[in-house]
Amino acid sequence: MATLSFEPLTYDDIPEDERPTLTQALVPVVGMLAFLSVGAIALGLDAHMPLLWGIVLTGLVGRYWVGIPWQRMYEGIVDGLRMGMQAILIIFVIYVLIAVWTAAGTIPALVYYGLDLLSPTVFLPVTALLATGVAFAVGSSWTTAGTLGVAFIGIGAGLGVPEPMTAGAVLTGAYTGDKISPLSDTTNLAAAVTNTDLLTHIRTMRVGTGIALGLSLLGYAYLGLTATGSIPAGRVAEIQAAITNTYAVTPLVFFPLLVTFGLALRGYPALPSLIAGVFAGVATQVVVQGALSVEGFVAAWDVAQNGTSPETSVELVNELLATGGLIGSAWTITIVIAALALGGLLERTGVLAVLAYHLGKAVSSVAGLTAGTAVSAFGMNVLAAEQYMSIVVPGMSLRGLYDDFDLESRNLSRAVEAAGTTTSALIPWNAGGVYMAGVLGVPTLQYAPYYFLGILSPLILVAMGLTGWRITRKDEETTAGIAGAVKSVSND
Repeated sequence: MATLSFEPLTYDDIPEDERPTLTQALVPVVGMLAFLSVGAIALGLDAHMPLLWGIVLTGLVGRYWVGIPWQRMYEGIVDGLRMGMQAILIIFVIYVLIAVWTAAGTIPALVYYGLDLLSPTVFLPVTALLATGVAFAVGSSWTTAGTLGVAFIGIGAGLGVPEPMTAGAVLTGAYTGDKISPLSDTTNLAAAVTNTDLLTHIRTMRVGTGIALGLSLLGYAYLGLTATGSIPAGRVAEIQAAITNTYAVTPLVFFPLLVTFGLALRGYPALPSLIAGVFAGVATQVVVQGALSVEGFVAAWDVAQNGTSPETSVELVNELLATGGLIGSAWTITIVIAALALGGLLERTGVLAVLAYHLGKAVSSVAGLTAGTAVSAFGMNVLAAEQYMSIVVPGMSLRGLYDDFDLESRNLSRAVEAAGTTTSALIPWNAGGVYMAGVLGVPTLQYAPYYFLGILSPLILVAMGLTGWRITRKDEETTAGIAGAVKSVSND
């Protein structure tokens, strides 16, 4: 289960003489969004420099306008980085794992056999369903996307399916399985910070998640019928020949896959499971791919560090199987570090707590509370750049409001995960968005229109709040329709 080494500040935690006003809180937020818009869109810069500008502005506002000491703001940055350390380590390991599994023949073999088993028409919905099953079993959307998701990108490219569509289907499945898995860290965290029983939280999540997945599958089925390209004659055979001429394609190359998911299914956390997969991949490369020597052992670890650059007879295969290894993770890691530092600074200066407090004050109905929670969770993904914060900050800040409206805590736990966990991959500078774009090789804004779950999940949540459907009160069964929602407000 994900845990935080610190508790984010709430409004009441901040001394009055150090508490930002709403105007003071909005200045760094508006400034950061302006920096990202101008820098990334108008000037074409990577997100690194606009994030740095945002850090500087927030620090200046915190020190010279609000009066927060430098040391305390530095501690906030450290807490932000500590909170995201697991994500940073997973990114390191995943980049190594992708390179090692490629050199071992694991990913090439998945592409080879996938081209035989799938067709463009059914590929997208099948991808979403398979990713759902795997993510549910291992409890990790990141592990699913960084392993099988990479193979699905290769299979889809061979079938003529646009990569953004494939990435969207992978993410829809990965986050669906993650949200309803008792092994998921974010699922456990959402239950913990809202004081909700884990299984109760999961049961509450199922209906909205199931509707979102069902609608997504219909969308992918439509895309499969109308939007994907046809396979040129002989293309699949050409790709498969390029793979078999370069790698030994045998069931033995799936050993790293079995090790990684076997450990995950036995309850091992994502990080040790992935590290075990790296070592299993190196062993497979040395034994199966004809490198059983000291030189081969050294070459396998060189791949782990520097990545792969295959030279097959098909350029598409060369592009799909080119990887960056540990060194290639630097771009992704540096954005994540900058975003986490900014999020920690916004938390320590009280900006996040003040925004959550004023959002709560604006709520006057169950519908407004549900929508406000969704906005708060999504906003934390934008501002704090880490999906854990999108769960923890609104989960802690809005608990009292849910009590005031006589609502069960499961309503809050569902809201923060439905609008927090799922939308992290939609933000280009969020750790989730940076990670998914990096491992799948598709920019966030390109796959976003096809990541149906990330769009539908918060919309369905808001619809539940508006109608009162599946909204539960503390000593009452599920309310029915708008009348139940109105009644819950009038009783206060």
